[in-house]
Amino acid sequence: MSVHDINFAEATGNPAATAGRGIGADGKTYPKGITMRVFITGASGHVGSALVPELREHGHVVLGLARSDESARRLTGWGAEAVRGDLHDLDRLHAAASAADGVIHLAFRHDAMQVGDLAGAAESDLVALQTIGTALAGTGKPLISTSGTGMLARIVNNRTGTEADFDPNGGYRIDAENFVVDLAGKDVRTSVVRLPAITHSRLDLHGFAPTLIAFARQNGFAAYPGEGANRWPAVHTLDAARLYRLALESAPAGSRLHAVQDEGIEFRTIAETIGHGLGLPARSITADEAPKYLGFLAQFAAMDSPASSAYTRQLLDWQPTHPDLLTDLAEGFYF
Repeated sequence: MSVHDINFAEATGNPAATAGRGIGADGKTYPKGITMRVFITGASGHVGSALVPELREHGHVVLGLARSDESARRLTGWGAEAVRGDLHDLDRLHAAASAADGVIHLAFRHDAMQVGDLAGAAESDLVALQTIGTALAGTGKPLISTSGTGMLARIVNNRTGTEADFDPNGGYRIDAENFVVDLAGKDVRTSVVRLPAITHSRLDLHGFAPTLIAFARQNGFAAYPGEGANRWPAVHTLDAARLYRLALESAPAGSRLHAVQDEGIEFRTIAETIGHGLGLPARSITADEAPKYLGFLAQFAAMDSPASSAYTRQLLDWQPTHPDLLTDLAEGFYF
């Protein structure tokens, strides 16, 4: 028997996962048509740690890809099932996606990105999505993938980017986004959630906000490029998780969505707020100095990518309700 043909229990290692539709992981019965068996890559990570409880609270059964024993323990602790494997385990991805009612792709090789291998990280992302797309083609099932609002800096000049903006010529992470949108033509209900540069909350342990704070501690000041007038959007993790759920349940095929609360905060303001939290000054640096003081973030630091989420809010009735970035930074828990 091909691994592509294994049933859901075999894909997860848990025979209980084959329980009848409408029965959630907590044993409760939910209205027919609401409960889905959702396979998530990156389920034990930052956004996943909010998304898994969000999905379970709304009656969905969750299976998460787990690279390690620790990731598996985290998932089972949240009431999810662990599917052992990683983005390179294409047979496992195909099997789990085939057996699920929907897929949410959060995983990304941040380890490769942090050492400068952007091409390698993006290639792994695209290949994983191609594998999942093959499994879902012709089924009408939902596939929600992840991109970033940072791509707007390449294609939008002197205005706030919208969900309608995209680059048909491709590029870093853009190839994966375009591939997912195009899958709508193969009867997959696809949508892409573009996350801002900073997705923040007490759950954010390794994102751009804690990374900028770590660099500031190391440097003795909070750095910003040039005048620091370039703008970064932001969103709270819990609001982003809710958007992923809404997309899973009802986003139209081929949707591009913006998980944006703050449309654009000047980078200098972010640096000054970080400096205040650390008791350090904020200081301008040149483009040549950026790699020294901001490491792998140097190529992102000067990015100007303000983004609107007006279309997303109207389409899915999504309204952010949690603290904005500057409020979260002022709370002090990041420091």
